[in-house]
Amino acid sequence: MPVEGARVHSGGAREERSPTPSSLQAASAVASRLAGIDWGRIGAELDGFGAATTGVLLTPQECARIASGYAEEKGFRSRVVMSRHGFGRGEYKYYGYPLPGLIAELRSALYPPLAAIANRWEAALGRAGDYPQDHAAYLERCHAAGQGRPTPLLLRYGAGDYNCLHQDLYGALAFPLQVAFLLSAPGEHFTGGEFVLTEQRPRMQSRAEVVSLRQGEGVIFAVNQRPVQGGRGVYRVSMRHGVSRLRSGERFTLGIIFHDAA
Repeated sequence: MPVEGARVHSGGAREERSPTPSSLQAASAVASRLAGIDWGRIGAELDGFGAATTGVLLTPQECARIASGYAEEKGFRSRVVMSRHGFGRGEYKYYGYPLPGLIAELRSALYPPLAAIANRWEAALGRAGDYPQDHAAYLERCHAAGQGRPTPLLLRYGAGDYNCLHQDLYGALAFPLQVAFLLSAPGEHFTGGEFVLTEQRPRMQSRAEVVSLRQGEGVIFAVNQRPVQGGRGVYRVSMRHGVSRLRSGERFTLGIIFHDAA
C-alpha cells in the first residue's frame, strides 16, 4: 500500500484464462449481492464522510478461501514486508494477472457505480469527469499510460501489527475510490485492528473516522482527495487511510484498487 505513490513493485504481463464453473458461480452470486446495494446511501455517505460500508457481501467460506491463499506463492506478483519500508508492521501481497475469478468479478462489478460517483466528484471540483463506465476501458487507459501491473492485494496482520496512514497512488492515473473487504471475524479471529481514515481540511485540524467492519463487509473510501461543500463553495480535502494496532490474533484484508500500477 504505497505512501505518496512510492510503493511500486515488479509485476508480470496480463494473461487471459477461461473461467471455471466454480468461478462463474461465484461471479453470479456476487452480481446478485451487488444488485441489492443502495448506491444512493453509499453516495451520500461518501459525500459526507469520505467512506461508506457495503454491508456483508462475502460469505465466511469465501473469506476463508481468499485468506488461505496468502500461504501460496502462485497467483501473486510480489510480497511486501511493511517494516522494511517504514509502512508499519505486517505484510501484503499483490495479485498477478489473471486475477482469481471472485476478485476479478468484484473489481469489474463494483467499478461502474463508483465511476458515476467519481465523475460527479470531478465535476464538483471543476475538473472534467471522464471515467468510462466499463472497467476494462479504464484499464486500457491505464495500460496506455504505462500502468499495466495489477493492484488488488491481500494483507495479513498479526498481534502488534498496524498500517501507517497512506494513499494508494501508483502512477499518474489514480481512480479516486477503492474498496477494502475484511476477511476475518472481529472478536473471534482478532481484536483491535480498526480501519482508520483521516481528512486533512484546509486551515483546520485533521478529522479522524474509524470504520467498524464485519467479516465479509467492504468499506468504500476516497483514495486521495474528495470534494466538500463549504460556506463559500466546494473545496477539496486530502484523505489517508490505515489500520490501528492489532491487540491479538490475525487479520486478513482484501484490497480492491481500480487503477493499475506503473
